[in-house]
Amino acid sequence: MTPTKVQFPQFLRFSRSANLSMQLMAIGFIITLCFVLIAILAPTFQSWGWLQDPTQSLKNPINEPPSWQHWFGTTNQGYDVFSRSLFGSQAALQVVILATVLSLSIGVPLGLVSGYLAGRLDRILLFLMDSIYTLPGLLLSVTLAFVVGKGVVNAAIALSISYIPQYYRVVRNHTVSVKNELFIEAAQAMGADTWTVLSRYLFLNVIQNVPVLFTLNAADAILILGGLGFLGLGLPDEVPEWGHDLKLALEALPTGIWWTALFPGLALTLLVVGLSLLGEGLSEFFNPKSRRQE
Repeated sequence: MTPTKVQFPQFLRFSRSANLSMQLMAIGFIITLCFVLIAILAPTFQSWGWLQDPTQSLKNPINEPPSWQHWFGTTNQGYDVFSRSLFGSQAALQVVILATVLSLSIGVPLGLVSGYLAGRLDRILLFLMDSIYTLPGLLLSVTLAFVVGKGVVNAAIALSISYIPQYYRVVRNHTVSVKNELFIEAAQAMGADTWTVLSRYLFLNVIQNVPVLFTLNAADAILILGGLGFLGLGLPDEVPEWGHDLKLALEALPTGIWWTALFPGLALTLLVVGLSLLGEGLSEFFNPKSRRQE
């Protein structure tokens, strides 16, 4: 009797010709998926008693090193580092996904309209987006965070502004190159209005690189959110957040208490690496002509 082979999904199977970027994309996907599952399941684990309340500090001893009772140790405020590191992924993903979706939902329509209609509107939007794009992302986010204040939605708004020009530029440039194709001229000759051309014929042809930009912007937004938290401008102090925890860990780090800075920093780094690998792999996936032949 011939044994049957277990068939894996196509994106999980690597042939001998699969290049390194596609393999790294799978690693990035697994890392990102782990953080997503942690963010979703952390409240459930807390309700089952597997995780402590990340905002509860009076119950725990202060500055206790990693042990069986506290796997990642405790902080100077008595917080459980393991619990706060896991719940930090929840806050990070909430803010980053909201920020990137917000910037995408604004930048993509503006890029479509600007590239298709051209004229004075295109020049005004291009000047505005280029002006925003020249500003450093962290500086712009810090300035907006001062204005809008702390909170998940406010932090997402502060992060999203610097990414809108990127989506705009990518979509606008693709729209300019595609709008003169024969199928667009045929649709216009048949009487299709502007909305029909944009939504039915242009949209799917100009967003191939948007998923790549989405993941890379998400990785960058994780770092900026950590910077805002480190400066005390991100989320409220009671919300577990990696940047804020790193700020609190600085006071104890010179005394040899390393665990309060290591684990939040490691979690932040791993998520950024995972999203970056995923984005680079998606770039190869959506642009097969650029793949290296091995």
